Amino acid sequence: MLPFVMAGALSAQFAGLTLPPSGNNQKGVVTQYIGPVQVTIDYSSPAVHGPDGKDRHGQIWGKLVPYGLSTTSFGNGKPDPWRAGANENTVFAVSHDVTIEGQPLPAGRYGLHMIPGEETWTVIFSKDAGAWGSFFYDASHDALRVTVKPHKSDYREWLTYDFTARHPEEATVELQWEDLAVPWNIKVPNIADIYISHLREELTTVPGFSYQAYIAAAQYCLKVNKSLDQALQWADAAISMPFVGEQNFGTLSVKAQILTKLGREAEAKPIMEAALHSPTATPFDIHQYGRQLLSEKKFDEAMKVFQYNAERNGDAWPVHVGLARGYAATGDAKQALEHAKKALPQAPDDLNRKTLEAMIEALTKGSTSIN
Repeated sequence: MLPFVMAGALSAQFAGLTLPPSGNNQKGVVTQYIGPVQVTIDYSSPAVHGPDGKDRHGQIWGKLVPYGLSTTSFGNGKPDPWRAGANENTVFAVSHDVTIEGQPLPAGRYGLHMIPGEETWTVIFSKDAGAWGSFFYDASHDALRVTVKPHKSDYREWLTYDFTARHPEEATVELQWEDLAVPWNIKVPNIADIYISHLREELTTVPGFSYQAYIAAAQYCLKVNKSLDQALQWADAAISMPFVGEQNFGTLSVKAQILTKLGREAEAKPIMEAALHSPTATPFDIHQYGRQLLSEKKFDEAMKVFQYNAERNGDAWPVHVGLARGYAATGDAKQALEHAKKALPQAPDDLNRKTLEAMIEALTKGSTSIN
């Protein structure tokens, strides 16, 4: 027979009533995004101190929460794992396919269960997400099991789930309670493909009515070196789509970069020339393209770009900086020093000023290693 508290809680749930949770184990939800991927853990949170106020510190692991499987008089009568919380199933939900500790887990909602151990724990993701606790747990419905190692942690009165490490493609989540934490890794494989899939959908909505959105999408593909044919279509839309496209330095230069990445340099060159000669190209735009060429070890091409910037824009910032870098790259320390000195009083902020001072110091000593 069910204990009275649990029976009351179950009855209230099925009746749709809002009553205090069984054992005063308050519900909690934690959500973390890994890029575009949403991860949510929905749980009920017991305390180290029991409902009667008794301090159970030191009595949680291996006692209140037994090591291994445990059998109760209620349910399917089989040894069951721990519900990884209190009351209803702890639910782990993820919006896209991920890996857990390197093992694949499809997008979906899962009942989260655990088998505690003194040295290692088993974390279970069950396809049964709607059960009450682990009383009817069925191992044949497991979607995934992984083995992890717990570690000592700062004291936590209330059982908590926390994302303790967060990176662009992965995160670490921990169950934390009393003096123990149980971590596991969640990683999103092929995260760039997910972003690009979102971009395809979003460009059919309001963002698709501006060339800036198409060029931003194309730039992302260029950055991650994926779906470059799609990126080229988006770049073309940014340039020439009716009512949307615009020929400017940004749209033309991105198309040229994509063509170059695709190995179509002969097509890219006149488009990049058009970008550089566009009325929209600023001194900084031209300078940055020259810097890009320097990073690619195309020193003579970069020098021509810096010289063109000077012909077109005179003494505007950062023309002299570009000439200093260009002459240094081609081994002319004297000319590089001359232009670095001209650029110094134009520096718009401390960072650029300090960079130029260091450049001048190096060039004064005859070094051209300033790039």
